[in-house]
Amino acid sequence: MRSFPSILALTAAAAIACAHSQPEPPAAPAPQPQAAAPAPVAPPPAAAPEPQRPPKAPDVLPVSIYFEFDSAVLSPDARSALQSFFDSAQKRPDTRVRVEGNCDERGTREYNLALGQRRADAARIYLVQLGLDASRISTVSYGKERPRAMGNDPESWRENRRDDLVPTAEAIGRADSR
Repeated sequence: MRSFPSILALTAAAAIACAHSQPEPPAAPAPQPQAAAPAPVAPPPAAAPEPQRPPKAPDVLPVSIYFEFDSAVLSPDARSALQSFFDSAQKRPDTRVRVEGNCDERGTREYNLALGQRRADAARIYLVQLGLDASRISTVSYGKERPRAMGNDPESWRENRRDDLVPTAEAIGRADSR
């Protein structure tokens, strides 16, 4: 029975060996080759700052003022409208002004041309008194030739008795490029 102690020794040795053996850990995934870290990108060169431009002055908008029948006298409403026009024209010294005198259809052509001119001159004089340079203002009379409202009624006549102040973009004080 010699074999029994041998078998017993072998069994004991195997049990001891098994008790200390640990299961093999699962195979680790094969290391993936890592891409090289991207090199730090230099920020793009800063754009040159745009030169600071002064804010654009507001445009001078056309305006109309109205007159009573057969009159070239400026009403308080007309004076107020001319004051507002003057304020915006002062901010744009490069803008000229054309004052267009108009009349309703009543009266002769010659009379209405003269009345339209008196109306245009009244607005021009008032703007100059406010401080607008007289060289920036031109006047013209259209008499009854350019009605705004067609009709033979008081509303149409009232609409046609007016001065139109029209800003123009003509250069002031610039030498001719001829």
